[in-house]
Amino acid sequence: MQTLAQIKALLDERALRPKRSLGQNFLIDHNLIRKLVDAADVQRGDLVLEVGPGTGTMSEELLARGCELIACELDDQLADLNRTRLPTLPGGDKFTLVHADCLAGKHDINPEILQLINHRPFALVANLPYGAATPLMSTLLVSHPSCHTLAVTIQREVADRITAQPNSKDFGPLAVIAQALCEVKKVATCPPECFWPRPEVTSSMILLKRSPTPLTNIAQHLSDACRDIFAQRRKQIGSLLKTIDWTKIAAQPGCEAINPTMRAEQLTIPQVVALANALRNSVTS
Repeated sequence: MQTLAQIKALLDERALRPKRSLGQNFLIDHNLIRKLVDAADVQRGDLVLEVGPGTGTMSEELLARGCELIACELDDQLADLNRTRLPTLPGGDKFTLVHADCLAGKHDINPEILQLINHRPFALVANLPYGAATPLMSTLLVSHPSCHTLAVTIQREVADRITAQPNSKDFGPLAVIAQALCEVKKVATCPPECFWPRPEVTSSMILLKRSPTPLTNIAQHLSDACRDIFAQRRKQIGSLLKTIDWTKIAAQPGCEAINPTMRAEQLTIPQVVALANALRNSVTS
């Protein structure tokens, strides 16, 4: 894997500097890179999506392990660097570059990425650009069940939101969706000195693996319900869902203890799932 000196040399050869606007903070701790890839448990021949490969440090590790790698890079110069360099390295014949934004909209994955994945099972393994982390992860979780594993480096605040429990300030849609669909584990904490340039925030490595027994098989309905009941956190859910017959809701499985005076953050994750199911049934009945 690339040392810091090698990363700087690669950039200097092209008169490049990391762009703060694109969240370019390159992870330079080799032990942490290996720890994240180990946590993803990707094997030879597995399909992996990497978003924001930077100079290709983690890409090298994934290719060396025999993965088929699709890397998505927005930056023109870094895309050119990876397009030129990575195919020449061991395993480079299994490397494909997508030079574009990973998202085609707030809730849509770039269609070029989807075409390359072609409905196959895949893992997301990436040191994610901070601005892309939440929308990308949410979209993959809700709309792309073929993404069976997400092993990512993200801001610690985002990781705290994913692992948050009810009755906490961080508990919200991301926690509900992630924990309802996946087994969630914090892998490591990454202080600023693990990156170059050093960011102003601490990061976390986190692992999400699709659960064999998710709490819902209709993730979009759960996402829609979360959007509605967490829209104004301080309001009671009865005020947010004004047209709902709460007598009928209370009769639905798992909703017995839910009442309209509660706030969304007071609900357990199974209760949010049950409420989402009840809301869907009230619309379809």
